[in-house]
Amino acid sequence: MTSAAAPDTAGQDVFGGVDSHADTIHVAVISDNGGHLADAEFATTAAGYAAALAFLTAHGHVSAIGVEGTASYGAGFTRAARSAGLHVVEVNRPDRAERRRIGKSDPIDAYAAARAALSGRASSAPK
Repeated sequence: MTSAAAPDTAGQDVFGGVDSHADTIHVAVISDNGGHLADAEFATTAAGYAAALAFLTAHGHVSAIGVEGTASYGAGFTRAARSAGLHVVEVNRPDRAERRRIGKSDPIDAYAAARAALSGRASSAPK
């Protein structure tokens, strides 16, 4: 699990991004101006989803979470987040230009999903 220490951000609006896989999800948190706050990896289990949600909310008020694959690998996390009252948006595909420019990794994809939620580029409801 990679993570930056959580700053004192309880009152700020933050956005989350999730890169989902069969066994893990990688979660990133950004500020409302797009600054990277933290990222971490969690298991795709009920306990992992609960830990991921606690990780997100520890950084501030979660305005939206962009999730890749809400109808497949991200479905479990999406259900958990929506049950917790959080706003989840579908990230349809990674930005190809950005992927060419900065590469591909789970943290990069999670931060890209968070930026898509922040910008409104990802705004459709989960499937």
